[in-house]
Amino acid sequence: MSLDRLTEKIVQTQNPTVVGLDPKLEYVPAFIKEKYFRKYGNTLKAAAKALFAFNKGLIDQLYDIVPAVKPQCAYYEMYGWQGVKTLAKTMEYAREKGMFVITDGKRNDIGTTMEAYAVGHLGEAAVNGEMLEPFMGDALTVNGYLGSDGIKPLLQVCNQRDKGIFVLVKTSNPSSGELQDQLIDGKPVYEVMGKMCETWGEALPGKYGYSGVGAVVGATYPKQLEQLREALPRTFFLVPGYGAQGGGAKDVAYAFDKKGLGAIVNSSRGIICAYQKEGCDERDYAGAARREALRMKADITGEIGTITF
Repeated sequence: MSLDRLTEKIVQTQNPTVVGLDPKLEYVPAFIKEKYFRKYGNTLKAAAKALFAFNKGLIDQLYDIVPAVKPQCAYYEMYGWQGVKTLAKTMEYAREKGMFVITDGKRNDIGTTMEAYAVGHLGEAAVNGEMLEPFMGDALTVNGYLGSDGIKPLLQVCNQRDKGIFVLVKTSNPSSGELQDQLIDGKPVYEVMGKMCETWGEALPGKYGYSGVGAVVGATYPKQLEQLREALPRTFFLVPGYGAQGGGAKDVAYAFDKKGLGAIVNSSRGIICAYQKEGCDERDYAGAARREALRMKADITGEIGTITF
């Protein structure tokens, strides 16, 4: 399964982290923006081209030390179709560099609409008898709170195309408990959703013990993270909330098994905006991202140790 490939990349790099490529124009160094706004004016096209140049520089400095990237669709959609084109180009470039690509779309629908999302983000579209890959993602974040109707259309595509999904279970935002901590027959909603992930994952078994159906579980709730790791032994975790949202290495350590497997930890602004925090020359923005990525790797592996199969 797809998450087997992610696991192999994590062991190869000894780095259980993913970089969230969530760019805004204010994150992009002035020298990049000036180049494209001078050429294309104050247009969405100029903005999109600046974002791609920014992303490309980051990927060039990260692909050999970080196993995966996670572009969040909203940061591209906000710049219209030109931004979506940059999303597609970013994913293609990361794939060419050998990185695992997680599309952070949090898609949520049922029936033929969810089938269309599955084709667009994980599958192939039929065009006059030819099968073409619209977006080059290896996995997709999805919202499972519509129930199985919103997940089952994805499973067949994942099986056919060696792809994976990450289902929202216990999210890192402050208000997540308003719904996810409510009880159903004495169990919190997030645990019920996690158990559903385990069941859905039976259709996508993996060779390292984890299925192709992963779960999004935030680092900002370490007790729940520890509880879910024990309760969901076959579910791979995507862990947001490290760094800017307050989660630390000791918090995220609960997501991993005794071999250091079973989870990947996301950092977005902390890495892509590292040059701003570091105060270095903006032309070294990608170098600053690399330094922060290595610091994050050392921080987390210092807690979980060597990662092995």
